[in-house]
Amino acid sequence: MDNKSWVLEDAQKIADEFPYTFYKPSKEVVSNLQPGNQAKLIFQFESDDPEAPRAERMWVEIAEVTEHGLRGFLDNQPVYIKDLHHRDPVEFQECHIIDTDLDDPVPSITEKYIKRCFVTNNILYEGQSVGYLYREEPDYDDDSGWRFTTGTETDEYMDDSNNSSYVSLGAVLCIDDSFIQLLEREPGVAFVKDEGGNFVEV
Repeated sequence: MDNKSWVLEDAQKIADEFPYTFYKPSKEVVSNLQPGNQAKLIFQFESDDPEAPRAERMWVEIAEVTEHGLRGFLDNQPVYIKDLHHRDPVEFQECHIIDTDLDDPVPSITEKYIKRCFVTNNILYEGQSVGYLYREEPDYDDDSGWRFTTGTETDEYMDDSNNSSYVSLGAVLCIDDSFIQLLEREPGVAFVKDEGGNFVEV
């Protein structure tokens, strides 16, 4: 009976849920992995330590690639997982891989939407849809210039800086991506959602 304290997390499920913020290597780069290459995996574990994270992300040196999966040896020394050590054997599947030591030929969508924006907490934390968005000249080097609201916030709400957050565009897209085609527009534009659910330039 396998009583190990850790399991490999299914990274594909995370990527499917958060496609704009969680990088998952493309099938193209994974298909090029050979013995000697490296793959990074998420080792989820149980711990009595309240300060411990829920998982450790570590590299595995690939020893064998078969039609049933991949085998390798852990190339890190775990900090929290006590029953796993450097050079221990690890078996895994493509769905577990979160990074490789190869250049990915497929551009990452997470990089495309890594620039930041201001968004009201009604959207970010309450899950409400974007109803009004506009783009101004960026305030910072990492700023996209985009600003997102539901369109129903009061002036009092908007005047309180605690009611908005500065996050990646991808974080907003994971909640609502209905406006994604508008993000290529230059600063100086604004859009409002009409009764039919379409964004109209204003």
